[in-house]
Amino acid sequence: MKTSLKILNCLIIIVFAPIANSIVIVPKPPEIKVESYVLYSPNTGTIIASEEETNQIKPASITKLMTAYTVFHAIKEEQIAMADPVRVSDYAMSVGGSTMFLNQYMDVTVEDLIQGMIIISGNDASVALAEHIAGNEETFAIYMNMYAEALGMKNTNYTNSSGLEDEEHFSSALDIAMLAGRIIDEFPEHFHYYSQQTYQFDQAKDLKTGKPIVQYNRNRLLRRDSSVDGMKTGYTKSAGYCLVATAQRDGTRLIAVVTGAKSSDERNNAATALLNYGFRFFEERTIIEAGKDYGQAQVWKGASDSVEMVAQEEVELTIAKGMYGEIESSIEVFGPVIAPMPLDQPIGKLTMKLEGKVIAETNLFPGKIIEEDSLWGWLYDSALLLFE
Repeated sequence: MKTSLKILNCLIIIVFAPIANSIVIVPKPPEIKVESYVLYSPNTGTIIASEEETNQIKPASITKLMTAYTVFHAIKEEQIAMADPVRVSDYAMSVGGSTMFLNQYMDVTVEDLIQGMIIISGNDASVALAEHIAGNEETFAIYMNMYAEALGMKNTNYTNSSGLEDEEHFSSALDIAMLAGRIIDEFPEHFHYYSQQTYQFDQAKDLKTGKPIVQYNRNRLLRRDSSVDGMKTGYTKSAGYCLVATAQRDGTRLIAVVTGAKSSDERNNAATALLNYGFRFFEERTIIEAGKDYGQAQVWKGASDSVEMVAQEEVELTIAKGMYGEIESSIEVFGPVIAPMPLDQPIGKLTMKLEGKVIAETNLFPGKIIEEDSLWGWLYDSALLLFE
């Protein structure tokens, strides 16, 4: 039998406000001369810095990220295999631009073409893959747009697999960053191609030496910064110089997308500046821990008077270094909490704020099953509830 009087509150707010220990200074992002950019944390989905990130831009050969994503899905779904032989059409052979020097007489596989597309940005490889999967490039572009829609790429439309200029072919820095993050997350078995610095296709030989032509990855940051392990360059006259650069330092990964630079050096320097800024001033922190007890909720008609409130999902965010101690948390209890109570029923909500802004929210659940009280205890609590 319970002897203590309970007070019923339909809404209980418990606030924990840590005292600031120091002043945290985070400078503004570096000024870079590009058309648009975004610095993105794919693990947490955080935009660290950006400018005109949703503006429609010409993606040039960065298009090949989506071509690769579509191809990788076809492999995963066993529509095609890496060892499949691929017929090279006259159109693929003559598409122009960057090339892996294909012709219709070569014995080429899907894996050969993937390397030719990713490492040396071969337009011919992109078209050959598109035709192998969908029959023609126009139909393949439909698949590309379907994946773009599924990924939430709101400012993107594809008309071809290589990135050749077309008025209806466009994307945005943010869409590109999101796509790059999904490739890294969904297809780690293929990601190593993006860090491969050279490629030679044995059947494409130099006419003078008779040796396979060695071509170099156009992402020069791979040779300049050991932490950079991808991902794609692009250039056309209207697009300017574009770059998706991703790096990993101390377990943290960032993606920098820059578009519309005036030169390859400018795009490389811009991406480097963004990555250095992100790694120097920001960090990934677990804001909410799964299974952690965040407070107590009063229980009515139960064998116990209270129950622990626990989070079931982990929430990780990218925040400025030194700001973790400034996070304020509050708990809202969905009252009254009445037994019996299963573990999968939310009984409250945890809200995390930084500088007055909500940065994370999650439901809280009972830490254990609360059984009903004895008949007398149940009647006692029922009577109390009538007067509240």
